[in-house]
Amino acid sequence: MMASGGRIVAISSIGAVRAIPNYTVVGASKGALESLVRHLAVELGPRGITVNTVSAGVVETDALSKFPNREEIVAAAMARTPLGRLTTPGDVADLVLFLCSDLATMIHGQTLVVDGGYAIHG
Repeated sequence: MMASGGRIVAISSIGAVRAIPNYTVVGASKGALESLVRHLAVELGPRGITVNTVSAGVVETDALSKFPNREEIVAAAMARTPLGRLTTPGDVADLVLFLCSDLATMIHGQTLVVDGGYAIHG
């Protein structure tokens, strides 16, 4: 990658910028990850390497089932997501695919949110 350029895409979550119950350690690590991506973007950009973060909203995965308040999280997410459904792993993968494509060559050092509009409610 150092010789020919490439793409780095980190996976984060809304917990990087919002306080979520039962998510303290993960949320703090996601915030650090987003900061790391910005720093790497500055360092690696001149070498033709784009570095971005995909930040997902509430995603229906096995990890979600580990939360003791899963049902509350899902109900709240459904109520405040304008598109009316949870984010899927496929939604996240589609954004990663886009960022790795030639269509995204000038998207660099950014955190892109895939959440069906969940985060716009503050």
